[in-house]
Amino acid sequence: MLPPTEVQCAIDAILSLLDGEATDLSFITLDMDGVPDFHRRVYGVARTIQPGSTMTYGDIAARLGDPGAARAVGQALGRNPFVLVVPCHRVLAARGKTGGFSATGGTSTKLTLLAIEGAQLF
Repeated sequence: MLPPTEVQCAIDAILSLLDGEATDLSFITLDMDGVPDFHRRVYGVARTIQPGSTMTYGDIAARLGDPGAARAVGQALGRNPFVLVVPCHRVLAARGKTGGFSATGGTSTKLTLLAIEGAQLF
């Protein structure tokens, strides 16, 4: 459990993002107990993507040393229990396609978050 001041900082940062500010949430500590190892690794790479930037599922797979694992990366991100904090909205499909987004609102929400962060899509 985070100390109350860290919890409040995390909440404030998430609210800032939702208010339209490009906010980096990588400082937030996550409890990964019960999260499969591959998913942890995927989430770790996703958390390095800065606001306004994007990567593809294939980029993440390559960073993990398994360039053929793009589909598995997408499946891991589709099960992301830390939406926003693990910024799966910053991960796109190949050739600039949006890809999926399992949070409420689907790809419309994904595109809104990317617009808030000033991401330039392909």
